[in-house]
Amino acid sequence: MLEKKEFYINGQWVAPAAANDYAVINPSTEEQCAVISLGGQADTDAAVAAARAAFDSWSQTSKEERTRLIEKLKEVYLARQEEMAQAMSQEMGAPIDLSRAQQVGAGSWHIDGFLKAFEDFSFERDFTSSEKTLLEPIGVCALITPWNWPMNQIILKAIPAMATGCTVVLKPSEIAPLSGVLFAEFVHEAGFPAGVFNLVNGDGPGVGSQLSSHPEVDMVSFTGSTRAGIAISKAAADTLKRVSLELGGKGANVIFEDAHPKAAKAGAIRCFRNSGQSCNAPTRMLVHKSRYDEAVEMAADVATNTHVGPASEEGKHIGPVVSEAQFNKIQGLIEKGMSEARLVAGGLGRPDGLNRGFYVKPTVFADVTNDMTIAQEEVFGPVLSIIPFETEEEAIAIANDTPYGLTNYIQTEDTDKRRRVARRLRSGMVETNGQGFAMGSPFGGYKQSGNGREGGVFGLEEFLEVKAVSGWAAE
Repeated sequence: MLEKKEFYINGQWVAPAAANDYAVINPSTEEQCAVISLGGQADTDAAVAAARAAFDSWSQTSKEERTRLIEKLKEVYLARQEEMAQAMSQEMGAPIDLSRAQQVGAGSWHIDGFLKAFEDFSFERDFTSSEKTLLEPIGVCALITPWNWPMNQIILKAIPAMATGCTVVLKPSEIAPLSGVLFAEFVHEAGFPAGVFNLVNGDGPGVGSQLSSHPEVDMVSFTGSTRAGIAISKAAADTLKRVSLELGGKGANVIFEDAHPKAAKAGAIRCFRNSGQSCNAPTRMLVHKSRYDEAVEMAADVATNTHVGPASEEGKHIGPVVSEAQFNKIQGLIEKGMSEARLVAGGLGRPDGLNRGFYVKPTVFADVTNDMTIAQEEVFGPVLSIIPFETEEEAIAIANDTPYGLTNYIQTEDTDKRRRVARRLRSGMVETNGQGFAMGSPFGGYKQSGNGREGGVFGLEEFLEVKAVSGWAAE
């Protein structure tokens, strides 16, 4: 069993101020796979102090020097990517092939995206012939990241923060902390100056709250639940620090009558990916009545034929959900759905042959109406709700009838309709006809899905202050 009790503070691995062991559970087996320590106020204070002390010098380093270190970090990341894949597979249950290709791959892809965006990024912009606008690092940034896509979220925060001259304190999820600890090793190996990057493990009520309210933290960037995002915003309000939030979602996948014949199949596969543990998953499938029965049958077939198994197995199956608490929450929502709608695949309990581990049956509900619990609450598991519609206006109204606004999806061969509907969907992202987003595309949401954007130029700007300076030109 791994012991990862130390924190990375001021360029060194240090013991916690007070012992507070926490078991990391492998969700495939329900067995303890590691032990970490949860930090306390003294650890948080030490990490913030290190970041504050490093800020003056780091913020004045050249763009070229920061680029060099990020490129070195990418080299280390790629050289040790199998370690990272194994860590994420073990801690949060991503099947090893998915972990290698997508969990690890998301991280390296975003590093490339930031390096590309950084090439032509200017921290000085002419406003008039004599006035200059400067973009300057905001300061010490607390990065609080989730367990479902660990490297995706750590890199979307840590790389742009450090690239723009900020110093950081990372608190990864205590449920899946091993990847964060490994990333700290990568940063150290790459040679970043002491104090630029710091890591303290802890839970939300502890280190998370301490960072959010800390007077020496200038910004909090958080990814997680809407409930936690609200708590962080309240904790940060007393010091008026900037808060960037990437929260929950309840994405609508609108399948019009002229959609691709396999649109429903692709939508179900996408919903179940990563065991449904993605904030941008298309969990509400809105289908035109002329295609409705066909879509229900197709989605049920996908659910029935989606293999569920241990994360250590190679293949295209889905693994367990991350924890017992998550498993119980999903089971409760499935049970609620069975009292509201028509169950056409999956249901309660583990899949056949799996008696241990937090495995959930891929589940499909039909005849769902948008006022049902399963259509409004974020399940964060492999559960799909299918809703019929008759008109374009009805589809738009249903899609927008949610407190969330992260990602919506449109399936139609009519270009004018696709553009028209995309403009009216209240979400930060709209994916159409399965066309993925380009490198550096802004990731973020409307409404209770949060604020701010991650990725590319938008992600760099998130960590910058704007300063106007008059009389810049020589007289």
